[in-house]
Amino acid sequence: MAILSAQSLLRTLSLFHLTLSYYLFTSPSTIASQNLVYVLGAAMDIPDPPISLSTPSPASTLAALFLALFAISDLTSSGLPEEVGSHYWSSQAPIRLTFFFAVTGYSYAGKPGGLWGGKGRRGGEVLCNSVVFTWGFLEMLWWFWIYVTLRDEKRELMVKVQERRKAEEDRL
Repeated sequence: MAILSAQSLLRTLSLFHLTLSYYLFTSPSTIASQNLVYVLGAAMDIPDPPISLSTPSPASTLAALFLALFAISDLTSSGLPEEVGSHYWSSQAPIRLTFFFAVTGYSYAGKPGGLWGGKGRRGGEVLCNSVVFTWGFLEMLWWFWIYVTLRDEKRELMVKVQERRKAEEDRL
């Protein structure tokens, strides 16, 4: 049995997204100046975030709105009944895990001097900075934790169902 349930992890992640959305909307520099962003960026040799994250911009506002939408959607979905929620999140977790693995990999491989890093500025290179890498990396870790917890809970649920069926057969 896990220390935290999948529902608790999902609700915590949703509240994290709401907090991140608030800071992206009001003061993106707060996110860009976090120690974790600097440490992971320096460890992976990824450039610092662009200067556009120092003040709210249309891009940061749009990102804040998307994060708020996902947070509210996930928060309401985390309240589904156990059996329905298990099926829903069991299909969502691997997809989101794969997506954030791709985001993290792209932001690392697209850095200057990286596998895909070129000398000229391409449109996708704005994603190759320490803020995007840190966000994708933390999301990837979190969704992996949720995925593993969901699998554990699903296994426990199947054991309970089998025990219940065996008890019913014994009564007959």
